[in-house]
Amino acid sequence: MGLSVGIVGLPNVGKSTTFNALTKAQNAQSANYPFCTIEPNKAIVPVPDARLNELAKIVNPNKIQHSTIEFVDIAGLVRGASNGEGLGNKFLSNIRETELILHIVRCFDDGNITHVEGSVDPIRDIEIIQTELILADMEQLNKKIEKLTREAKANQKGAKEQLEIAKALLSHLDDGAPASSFSGRDDEAYISLNRELRLLSAKEVIYGANVDEDALAEDNEYVKKLKEFAATSGHEVIKICAKIEEELVGLSDEEAIELLSGLGVSESGLDKIIRTSFAKLNLISYFTAGVVEVRAWTITAGWKAPKAASVIHNDFERGFIKAEVISYEDFVTCGGESGAKEAGKLRLEGKDYIVKDGDVMHFRFNV
Repeated sequence: MGLSVGIVGLPNVGKSTTFNALTKAQNAQSANYPFCTIEPNKAIVPVPDARLNELAKIVNPNKIQHSTIEFVDIAGLVRGASNGEGLGNKFLSNIRETELILHIVRCFDDGNITHVEGSVDPIRDIEIIQTELILADMEQLNKKIEKLTREAKANQKGAKEQLEIAKALLSHLDDGAPASSFSGRDDEAYISLNRELRLLSAKEVIYGANVDEDALAEDNEYVKKLKEFAATSGHEVIKICAKIEEELVGLSDEEAIELLSGLGVSESGLDKIIRTSFAKLNLISYFTAGVVEVRAWTITAGWKAPKAASVIHNDFERGFIKAEVISYEDFVTCGGESGAKEAGKLRLEGKDYIVKDGDVMHFRFNV
C-alpha cells in the first residue's frame, strides 16, 4: 500500500529496541548513547489477526499470509533539530515520508540508562519533539508563502485562496499549536497545501509509553500524566515494555502468553500498536481462503470491489465481472464456502460494492 509508520522520539528512549521487537529480528542496532541510529531502518511487519487462524482451521491451507504494515525507525531528535542540530534536518525529512508517527516516550526511571535531557519527563519530551516539528513546518510554510505571494500578484488560479489559508496556518503554528489542531483542516486549499508540503505536525500520532515491568499491569505516575496530556489532543497512548517485547522474540505463542500473564497483561503492547497503526492509516483487510493459502489483502477503507481486486492483480480490476462475497462470521459459522452457499450466505456483488473488513472474497473476471 506504500503507507508507513515512523518511530520517533528523543535519543535513547527505546525506539530501536522497540523496532527490534516489532520486526522480530535484531537488525536495528541499539546502544546506550544518542544517535545510535542514523540511517532509518525499515521493516514490513505482519498485522496480528486471529481471524486468519480461524479460517485456516476450516480450509487447512498450505500457508497463511497476513496483511502487513511498514515501520521506519528514525534516529532520535533533539532540541534544535529543525535548525540541523543532531543531523535534525535529515531525520525530519525521514519523518515527512511517513504517514503516521509512533512517538516513543520513556516512562520509567533507571539510573543506568542516560537521558539526553538529564531526567525523565514524558510531557516535556513530547513538547520538545512537537516544537521541532512545528518549527520545521513553519520554515517550509514561509517559503511557500513567498511563492504564493508572487503567484497571487500574477492572478494565478487558486493562489489567493491558498495564500490566505497558508497565512492563517502560519499564525496557528506560531502560537505553538500543531497543524493537526488547525481549524481550517477541511478547507480544500489546506488539503492541497498539506498534500504538497506533507506537514510534519499534521500527522496522526500514537504515543508509545515505554515502561518498566512494574508499570505494565498498573499505570505509574508518568503514564497517568501522559494519558491526561494525550486526552486533550485526542491522541492514543499504548503501553509497551520494550525490554519485555524483546524477550518475547523467539518465544512460542504459548510461552509468550505465559510470560505476559505473569506480568498481569493479556496481550503484547506491540500487537496493539501494530493493529492501531493499521486502523489509523484507514486500512482494512479482506480475505481469500483456499487450500493453497489463507490470505489477508490490505486495502483502504471505502474501496469498491474492482479496486480491491486490483491488489491481487491489475487484470482483476480491468476485467472485473462480479465478486463472490461471504462475511467472515458467516464463513466460520457455516463451516466454509460450501456451507455458506447452502445457507444462502454467499452474495454476488457488482462494481459498486464497498468491501467490508473481513469479507471473504472470490473475484470473477475476464480479460
